[in-house]
Amino acid sequence: MPGIHFTHIDHCSVLITDLAKARAFYVGVLCLREIPKPKPFDFVALWFQLGDGQTLHLLQKPQADTRSPRHFALRVPDIAQAREHFRAHGIEMQETGPIPHCDRFFVSDPDGNRIEVIQWFELYDPAASGAAGLDE
Repeated sequence: MPGIHFTHIDHCSVLITDLAKARAFYVGVLCLREIPKPKPFDFVALWFQLGDGQTLHLLQKPQADTRSPRHFALRVPDIAQAREHFRAHGIEMQETGPIPHCDRFFVSDPDGNRIEVIQWFELYDPAASGAAGLDE
């Protein structure tokens, strides 16, 4: 029986409460390029181009999402340069536990949405990472 085959994540959506603050962060700090949302949408949303057809959608709601470990990750080619960029913008960074062959940290947008910034030095290989197996 043939199964489904996914090629990549198409988009990620997060909730925002303040359009101006969100736009200032995602355009001014993250340097993402805003693109128009689809014409039929009758709600407030910001769309950003991430590359390779992937997009990030910010959906305006009256209340922010519950703070949690949920996050999306943005890959960078130079993690040291990324850290310096966030320092220069006065954005707090949260360091986190190591993963073999990568370096990463977290930042938060004005609504508290967590964003992981990650550089892979080698693509993830479960065998090379010392993975014991799948969680039961």
